[in-house]
Amino acid sequence: MEQVKTTSLKNIRTESIKFIILLGLAILAPLLQNQFITGTIVNAILFISVFVSGISGAIAIAFFPSLISLGLEFLPGVMAPMVPFIIMGNIILISIFFWLKNKNYWLGTITASILKFVFLALTSQTIIGLFIQKPIAEKIAIMMSWPQLITALLGGFLAYVFLKKILKNN
Repeated sequence: MEQVKTTSLKNIRTESIKFIILLGLAILAPLLQNQFITGTIVNAILFISVFVSGISGAIAIAFFPSLISLGLEFLPGVMAPMVPFIIMGNIILISIFFWLKNKNYWLGTITASILKFVFLALTSQTIIGLFIQKPIAEKIAIMMSWPQLITALLGGFLAYVFLKKILKNN
């Protein structure tokens, strides 16, 4: 009986450490201040966290990058109305990937990336226009369109390479 408790506590500690590392990386990624680098890293972390921390852990991590970026003013203040939608886009990515990853990793990655992109592109067209002047709104709408698809797909590829390396070493 003592062995079972020790093993369970050890597993909980290991899982907690993995979650904390992924969360820390997600929090630090916005410091890079480049949409393509930060977005790719954050999306990779989201994909990896589905495997490491499950859907609930991945969703918990999804809240932090955008909030940190806004809080540290790496995202322009005019983008504040988009932050909840960016978080929701991340949750869409995580959820779709979670449901499809066991069927086929690439089907999950591509489908999740496309749905995140479509959601952000459509909501940015609607939401930003309500809060922001047209010239600025157009620039933000572009940030919320095709770069989201590219960074999600690159993040999926980066996660795949990382997971393959980890699985190979274990």
